Amino acid sequence: MKRLITRGLMFGNLVEVSSPALVERYNRALEKLTGKRTQLPDFHIDISGYSPEVGDELGDHLYLNQGGCNRQFILLTTEQKSSPLLNTRFSMSRGILRQFIEENEPQLFALTTRDAVAGELLNSVYDVSDPTRLFDIRKITIEADTTGSHVREAAKLTALIDRFREEEDAWWDDVLIADMIGLAKTTGDVTRNPVDLKNQTFTQENFWTAHFGGLYIFRGMQHPAAISAADRRELGNLPIKYTFDFGDRNQIAKFLDYNDLVEPIVKARGVDAAAILQQKMDFIVVDLVAGEGVDLSGATRRDIRQLARRHARNLPDEFHGLNALKRWADGDAPWPRLTSDHPAYFYTLRAKAHEDRDLVNMLLADMTPKDIRQLFICHKERFYRDYQGWSESKKSYVAEFLETEYQVDKAGTRAALFGADAPLREGAAPEVDLVHLVGPWGAVMRENR
Repeated sequence: MKRLITRGLMFGNLVEVSSPALVERYNRALEKLTGKRTQLPDFHIDISGYSPEVGDELGDHLYLNQGGCNRQFILLTTEQKSSPLLNTRFSMSRGILRQFIEENEPQLFALTTRDAVAGELLNSVYDVSDPTRLFDIRKITIEADTTGSHVREAAKLTALIDRFREEEDAWWDDVLIADMIGLAKTTGDVTRNPVDLKNQTFTQENFWTAHFGGLYIFRGMQHPAAISAADRRELGNLPIKYTFDFGDRNQIAKFLDYNDLVEPIVKARGVDAAAILQQKMDFIVVDLVAGEGVDLSGATRRDIRQLARRHARNLPDEFHGLNALKRWADGDAPWPRLTSDHPAYFYTLRAKAHEDRDLVNMLLADMTPKDIRQLFICHKERFYRDYQGWSESKKSYVAEFLETEYQVDKAGTRAALFGADAPLREGAAPEVDLVHLVGPWGAVMRENR
């Protein structure tokens, strides 16, 4: 994995924690959540505060996600919103964390200037050893506070201030005044600088989970279904009308069609379909020849074409199906009939523009793993898992390709593949000057000028 790390393709965009003050804040939060501390002088954290280095030190990479069910988090800076989420167990977790940070950004910016914010993504399920329990997950609530309980203390002070204002004889209540002064020493002036975090609740009907070999749950559909990457028979009876696995290609195709979730790449608007199909074909060639020991060091597109001609007899059906569709896109052949039974079928699709676009593209990537670019963009967990089993030749080619062809223009590549409004973002939000937003002493919004 070293070549991925050095190229910024793994553990990229993490936040460095190196100052003694931040390390101590992290330790206070870590101890509050887990009862553990780190002895490391510096490390890196993702959007949830998880650190691969701390995970190695503790011998537990789920130290903030025990049981893989209720994710805990530590925020040291609002800059974490642009970081990835590592060791993902549920597809919605990063989006929920990012939305929480963005919607509470001025407050979090003010709070994290003096303390760490610790919290948890709560749902009503604490154990997912039985797959049926996954269907009990519907609402996820974020609860958070600083390790010094600034938010809770601020709520107490606000209540006391309201009481002071409303009670007629409050001016003579020495105990009430003393309590307000004592709390204000911790919280500051909450009338000018409100300290309040929205404990938001998110309803999640459709999601992916890494549990049980990978399972996609689509409940919020006109025609609901669960789709398993593993053998569906191992899941038993699930509380949903239909359960499929990747071997049920016809049923999955009908599910996607009935719910109007996908569109053929060649019929998508504003897409260079021929170029996308050709790139998918190149990846299939790379998969074939790398498995036969061919050295792909420095291989160009022209080299890949030559390898395709040289190994034409051994190319799989996915290649030939995509090639037939490309010839149609180029205007050189009639429309090919590719049914869902054909190995190339799911390679020809992309998600339509809807709120579950990311999830559907993730499913398609899971079903078409030879398209390494889409797999990397849409399903990094599977990409990293598959990468470990590839030949050295394929590892080298893929790492170099992603660095030179994808890293240089992530947004442009995603727009070309998935649409101009593709929501697949890894920190593409515009930069915001938070000192300008909240001032250097707290969450005081400036007047619009």
